[in-house]
Amino acid sequence: MSTDDPITDFTRRRVDVDGVVKTVYMAGTGPAVVLMPEMPGISPDVLRLARWIRDAGFTVFVPSLFGTDGAYPTAEDGTQVVRRACVSAEFRAFAGGGTSPVTAWLRGLARQAHAECGGPGAGAIGLCFTGNFALTMTLEPAVIAPVVNHPSLPLDDPAGLELSDEDARAVRDRVTRDGLKVLAYRFEGDRWCTGQRFAAYRALLGDAFDGRVLTDDDAATDPPPFFRDVVQTPHSVVTAHLVDEAGHPTLKARDEILAFLKDRLTGTPDPAGSRPA
Repeated sequence: MSTDDPITDFTRRRVDVDGVVKTVYMAGTGPAVVLMPEMPGISPDVLRLARWIRDAGFTVFVPSLFGTDGAYPTAEDGTQVVRRACVSAEFRAFAGGGTSPVTAWLRGLARQAHAECGGPGAGAIGLCFTGNFALTMTLEPAVIAPVVNHPSLPLDDPAGLELSDEDARAVRDRVTRDGLKVLAYRFEGDRWCTGQRFAAYRALLGDAFDGRVLTDDDAATDPPPFFRDVVQTPHSVVTAHLVDEAGHPTLKARDEILAFLKDRLTGTPDPAGSRPA
């Protein structure tokens, strides 16, 4: 089992958006990318992805939304984090709740990050509990590169999108108007992010939604205890279930994401790391 991450190579900030202050970890130079944590928090695997984004030429911003920053996710602690998030006013974990209020704060973070870093716009990457937040963040004009990874909300509706009807229409209109592409990943047998959910995204966004599906055999077989004992299914494509071996499908997914960011945020296509939608 891995040890906790001290996060010493990131700058720790307190970011104020409309009077609400949250901790954000920042590193790198170049266009801004907001990387949101998956349940149960900013784990070493999330930070590994953040470092890959940093090293690819971006300024990565990792907001602390739940859990213990840098902690390796245990089953017991992770379950407690999920329970607290599910009753938090910031999140809409279940069907009928509409858009999670925390996404307004995240849009403000993206706006500030883009103003600071410059470039044509900012990227937004959601993971698991925050997966769909990357799509909602396109309601902020600065966000032009959304990546939706294994979105798990709403937890009780496999075809739900964790969006109010009004926001869903606004997202569709923004994506259509500005020619955005939405990159997304899931494992085929993921019970938290099903094929029904990807079908709902495609119904909303049409060809702008590029949903990519990996086989269950592509998932790491030795994930952290929270994912082994609580999630109990292939789930986290580029974090907990990633296999860091050259040529592996999950590592290719990481490369595709980095290429997508490079194309959208720097205007430099990278054919080796991407494929058509």
